[in-house]
Amino acid sequence: MIRAYCDTDRKALKEITARTFADVSIDRSIEQRFGLVGGTSWEQRKLSQIEAECDANPGGVFVYEENGTVIGFITVGLDHLTRQGRILNLAVDQGHQGKGLGTQLIERALQYMRDQGMELARIETLEDNAVGRHLYPKMGFEEIARQIYYARRL
Repeated sequence: MIRAYCDTDRKALKEITARTFADVSIDRSIEQRFGLVGGTSWEQRKLSQIEAECDANPGGVFVYEENGTVIGFITVGLDHLTRQGRILNLAVDQGHQGKGLGTQLIERALQYMRDQGMELARIETLEDNAVGRHLYPKMGFEEIARQIYYARRL
């Protein structure tokens, strides 16, 4: 079942994030190429991002809970000026993927955006993320552009 986020979910969200973003994280790709940057691991940077999203808009964080255990979540950011909502992070624990939980979480996020007066929903993914590249168009998202990320040591 999908429910509103509460602060006691934070640890579970971070654990799911660390497991599910290992293969689809820009920060992990940077770390594999350059090693630690600023003395922080990709996980530390990604988990601090989840923390910031929960702090910035806790009403836009939804969790999927099964038998008292959080097994997935979605975070939403809102820009009231441009009336655009963004799905910032979506993760379903690996043992529960392929069961439609991501679809349900996206549907809940889209409803939240509508309720908040947004006119456009945005989401982005890496080309390496086969799940996202399949799921997002299935949910009605249209590809707008592709971006290439570059990095170099200073």
